Order: sequence, then C-alpha cells, then structure tokens
Amino acid sequence: MNAVKTFLAIALLVVISAGVPVKSGYEVGDTATDFKLKNVDGKMISLADYKDAKGYIVIFNCNTCPYSKAYDDRIIALNKKYASQGFPVLTINPNDPGLSPGDSFDEMKSQANRKKYDFPYLVDETQDVARTYGATNTPHVYVLNKISDKELRVAYIGAIDDNSRDASAVSKKYVEDAVDALLKSKSVPTTKTKAIGCTIKWKNS
Repeated sequence: MNAVKTFLAIALLVVISAGVPVKSGYEVGDTATDFKLKNVDGKMISLADYKDAKGYIVIFNCNTCPYSKAYDDRIIALNKKYASQGFPVLTINPNDPGLSPGDSFDEMKSQANRKKYDFPYLVDETQDVARTYGATNTPHVYVLNKISDKELRVAYIGAIDDNSRDASAVSKKYVEDAVDALLKSKSVPTTKTKAIGCTIKWKNS
C-alpha cells in the first residue's frame, strides 16, 4: 500500500512539473465564480458588469487554433443573436504567448479589430480562470445561468455545435439549444459534450 501511495505521489509531481494542470474545474450544476480580466481595449471586464444579463456564454478561445478560426463567425453570430436577449458572449484567451506568439495581447487586439468583435476578448494572463473553469481546449464553452445577483450556475459545458469543419452541415447546435431552453425556463437538452479544438498552451511552471 505504501508503494502505491509513493507511486501516485511521484506521478502527481511529474504532472505538475510538466506544466499540465491537475484535472479540476466546473461540472454542470456547479456554481461559477466571477472574474476580472483585461479586454483588448485595455478595460477590466467582469461578469458583474452586465447588470441586466440573464446568463452568459463564456468561450475560451484563441487566435491561432484552426478550430477557433473555423468557429469565429459562429461565435460572432451567437453574440448577435443572444446578447440582446440577455446572454452575452465573452471570449477568453488562456494561451501562453511564450508558447504561442500568435496569441499575444497585440495579436488579440488585431484579431478583434479585424473581425469587428462586438463582445469582449479577454486575456487570462495567469491562466487561473481557465484552470478554475476546467477549460482544456479552444474553443471550450461554458453557458452560465444567472440564478441571482450572487449565483451563477453552470448549465452547459462543451462544444458550440456538432460540426467543427462545416457550419452548413451542423445538425446539433448545443449552445443555442442550451440558451433557448434557459430563456424559456426549461431544462437544457444536452448539458455536456466534448470540446473539440486545440489544447490550451499552458505555461511551463
């Protein structure tokens, strides 16, 4: 038994030293905490800034991942459809620019300007928010339902839809289905799917 414990302790140290976060994060039904991160316009943004929100579509995303690029227009469309209904999109870039220079803050600003983002594109410099949420990929979506001013409940985790390569071939719109259900005070039909995308570029520390 002692040998097993020793092996597990060593394995844990290897994972930590490799810069890979120990598995953690939110599950559906958990209460989510707010954050305050820098937007591409230099302003600090938190969920609490959206006083009239009914919930939030939080997406961990980046500039460089081919999956993120494929979903970019769909993310823009999500905000155009749902921000006015009380579910704004907030995107967060968790990648370490030291490992992915194309995800630097300057490149984020260029991306937001070029694509005319009308939603925040935030930088998670410490990667603490990504770890807290349990994000592993870009894009990785968390739909939060605002129960009260003091409680945000995770209602959906995973992919935006069921076809990362071809928007015209999508048959299941997971995020839209989740938000539509919440707006009608109904149960979310699919609460969790596998996030399809590039792995987050974690700091080597």
